[in-house]
Amino acid sequence: MTQTTPRTLLITGASSGIGAATARAASAKGWNVVLLARRKDRLEELAEEIGDGALAIECDVTDRNALQSAIAKTTETYGGLDAVFANAGKGVSNPGVENGDPDEWHDMIHLNILAVLYTAHAALPELKKRKGMFVVTGSKAGREHFKGSIYSATKWFVQGFAGNLAEEMREWGGRCTVITPGMVNTEFFDEAKPTKLQPEDIADAVVFAIEQRETSDVREIHLMPAD
Repeated sequence: MTQTTPRTLLITGASSGIGAATARAASAKGWNVVLLARRKDRLEELAEEIGDGALAIECDVTDRNALQSAIAKTTETYGGLDAVFANAGKGVSNPGVENGDPDEWHDMIHLNILAVLYTAHAALPELKKRKGMFVVTGSKAGREHFKGSIYSATKWFVQGFAGNLAEEMREWGGRCTVITPGMVNTEFFDEAKPTKLQPEDIADAVVFAIEQRETSDVREIHLMPAD
């Protein structure tokens, strides 16, 4: 796909792990990358590392006004928006239902579900102008049942929402992809997982999706660790 000017990708949860790896991978392909997260210091370090074409915006993606402001700054800086990667998410410390912590559920549901909805709602008017793409981080946990897992249930929502959004976006030439990895070696886990999927593996999948020709609509990419 020939482009005369760089395209722009906005990434939530961009300060580490999958989000940061995706920013590096997309930038290497010539994309402008807009980095959203709450950890300002990490965002600025990443933006400095990437250099030209990287914009760091401190943003709590559960705050609709903050998201609207971030997207306005994106379009002001780069003239438009071509793709969004809704990657921000979290798990809980206390698994299960009976022994779970409802306060943890509240925070997780706001980030894993409502922030994805808020991001899509805020971004779609701009994506529509360029027949853009929306990519979201799902999970293997959203394709299978895990004993008492509320986290898994949030990813089931993401799985269903991505398919429904894809049908809405196709009416104006847009596309939506859900990335559903198995275990990934990120800060999500307390211990390193060197034999599992790496953030760069997921980043490559995101870039594969957003680099597709207009005739190709990749609805889901499911990755599992090779071991």
